[in-house]
Amino acid sequence: QITERGIGNGISLIIFIGIVARYPTDLLNTGQQLASGDMHIVKALIIGAFMLLVIAGIIAITQGQRKIPVQYAKKIVGRRVYGGANTHIPLKVNTAGVIPIIFAQSIIMFPATLGTIFPDSSFFITLSALFRPPQPLYVVVYSALIILFAYFYTAVILNPVDLADNMKKNSGFIPGVRPGKKTAEYIDRVLTRVTLPGAVFLAIIAIMPDMMISILNVPFYFGGTGLLIVVGVALDTLQQIESHLVMRHYDGFMSKGRLRARR
Repeated sequence: QITERGIGNGISLIIFIGIVARYPTDLLNTGQQLASGDMHIVKALIIGAFMLLVIAGIIAITQGQRKIPVQYAKKIVGRRVYGGANTHIPLKVNTAGVIPIIFAQSIIMFPATLGTIFPDSSFFITLSALFRPPQPLYVVVYSALIILFAYFYTAVILNPVDLADNMKKNSGFIPGVRPGKKTAEYIDRVLTRVTLPGAVFLAIIAIMPDMMISILNVPFYFGGTGLLIVVGVALDTLQQIESHLVMRHYDGFMSKGRLRARR
């Protein structure tokens, strides 16, 4: 009903509310630690400023994109002229979204699962201990898996060869690049460079909550897939609200114009 009659995606908003509902409890726990003296006010301010910087970074990465200019040649069909437009291909910095973190989590939890299944085996117990935060092996493997899956899922979503073929069929070309194979290679090279900072940022966001809890003794879980989902859904909902406001303003302008014409 929310998706069909409301604003935003219904399932995404339900997940968003489920994540945000934990925030008041986290704030109360932090307030209790400040009142009892377990956390210094300076430390709380530093953590708050760090959280604001992380949220700003997530917004920048989520909305960041690399625009590849594309020109379309003019076609004359009968008396009409088609094409001749200048546009661009938007390549997002974080094309894969939260999927790489989800895939990496499912794999990094496997050693701990083996330790639970075989509690009498010293090998699996040691292996499970090595793949727990904040162990260096856990951090390195988890980060590598996130970066790997970010490139893998981006390659699944965006195929440079298909983009180049569609541009060639519609008489489109990138200025300074030959159509066909050279265009596909150019798009692939740009996509590889653009995906790297997004993948590294995803790895930092995924590892950050465990590091904050284990090293700084932060009394709440901040970061990971939850924060990415919250920021992503909030941005999408705000964009839809803005588009609805623009449409309402446009309709109102048209209705005023019609009333004036009738008068």
